[in-house]
Amino acid sequence: MKRAILVTYPEDFTKREALGLAEAAGYSVAKVVTQKTLRRSEYGVGSGKAQEIARIAEEEKTDSVIVDERLSSSQAHNLAKLTHQNVIDRERLILDIFYSRASTAEAKLQVQLAELKYEIPRAREAVRLSLKGEQAGFMGMGEYAVDVQFRALKKRMTMLQKKLEQARRRRELFRESRLRLELPFISLAGYTSSGKTTLFNRFVSERKEESPKLFTTLTTTTRSFEPLTGRKALLSDTVGFISRLPAYMIEAFKSTLEELEHADLILLMLDVSEPLDEINTKYESCISTLEQLHINPAKIIVVLNKLDIASAENLLETRKRIVKDLPSIGVSARTGEGMERLRSLIANRVFPDLTPVEEGGELKQPSLEQRMEIEETTRTEIVKSLDIGHPLTSKKTTTND
Repeated sequence: MKRAILVTYPEDFTKREALGLAEAAGYSVAKVVTQKTLRRSEYGVGSGKAQEIARIAEEEKTDSVIVDERLSSSQAHNLAKLTHQNVIDRERLILDIFYSRASTAEAKLQVQLAELKYEIPRAREAVRLSLKGEQAGFMGMGEYAVDVQFRALKKRMTMLQKKLEQARRRRELFRESRLRLELPFISLAGYTSSGKTTLFNRFVSERKEESPKLFTTLTTTTRSFEPLTGRKALLSDTVGFISRLPAYMIEAFKSTLEELEHADLILLMLDVSEPLDEINTKYESCISTLEQLHINPAKIIVVLNKLDIASAENLLETRKRIVKDLPSIGVSARTGEGMERLRSLIANRVFPDLTPVEEGGELKQPSLEQRMEIEETTRTEIVKSLDIGHPLTSKKTTTND
């Protein structure tokens, strides 16, 4: 396993997430170095901290330095030159994980496109360095070679975008086929490692890989299940979100993430066993990503997962202080606690001709009076969803860039 020094921010959540990313990418972290800011001009870190990293690298016999922030080409070059290490920034690390997890042709195309969008600004920087007579990286390239590489990257990006457009059109055809089946479409969303795949497996009786490692799921999987006996719906498991995910990566995975746009219902997963500040950070990151995808908040139910290891206080505080006005339900996807209530809630939302009746948790055909009430409620929900004062549309949340 590759040995690395991890440079990150001092907050506990940030350190744990950075360690998780490093582990998922196949690195053994020999030492964690923290600094309050990783955006200084020359090295990302301060010059004194850069000297400290160089000394640790020599002592620990590492071969890489992972910086938990976006670095420019010149910053990575300067730090690599000083430390004699391979320097990997946060975005490169995430791309490496994506690349190792991509299993379908479309996922591989999406990762390649994201990688090119990462490389092109650095190719521009390499051109600038070569004009100044500097070499970008240990070996470096001449001005002409850098210019040729830049043009080749642009050409390849155009080709990948065309292939992904073809994949998007195929998805559109599949979507039209689903519509002809007249089956409700439900999509799982949430922070990476929140338990989406565990919930998916329990509902559809599959054995997709479940892991605490980040980004276990990178491709969308859709299967049918029965929220209510005899009434089928489609359930889709999607790629997880993460904080400080750059817009170009979201754009590269748009053909996968746009499944959320077409869902009749979105189950937004939260791990409520974690500290409240971490739950809030992850929730804000998820909401920010959903906003970028222009998701209608009326389609969201927040699933508060891992009740089997969460405290009652955490559950209550998450509902009151974090989720607030969005509908929520507590479950344990691992043990099955709360799953029948979740099935009933899903059925009530996606089958408008049914209404819940408190008789053993079953759902029954409504009376004429009940159907009229459902129709009135539906109209009210539509009006509310168009209200610009809705918390998801009026409160602009952002990830930490």
